[in-house]
Amino acid sequence: MDARPGTGRSGEAATETFYVRRGFRVIARNWRCRMGELDLVLQRDGLLVICEVKTRRGARFGAGFEAVDARKRRKLRTVGEAFLQQTRVRPLAMRFDVASVRLRIDGSAAVEIFEDAF
Repeated sequence: MDARPGTGRSGEAATETFYVRRGFRVIARNWRCRMGELDLVLQRDGLLVICEVKTRRGARFGAGFEAVDARKRRKLRTVGEAFLQQTRVRPLAMRFDVASVRLRIDGSAAVEIFEDAF
């Protein structure tokens, strides 16, 4: 995994653009509480999407989505519940997506979204 801070930010920005172009509105970026962090929280109509973004610069460490294991999924659900409790957001429906982003040498990004990933 590439731990450079710019890698994660670049992946999150590319993912945000992906969703916004599809009519979603950003509710929160890097929302934090004592239990953890949500990368992106987005909404379209009554649907709330919590998206975990995993970014890679190369294939050395596998695809980003592979890093979202059972432990990470449990944590995201817990932090998602905290988000709903601590904000005024009341969605009609909610899903958890995983964005697997690969940053290319030319600076562009390939974004693959796994909707309703868990």
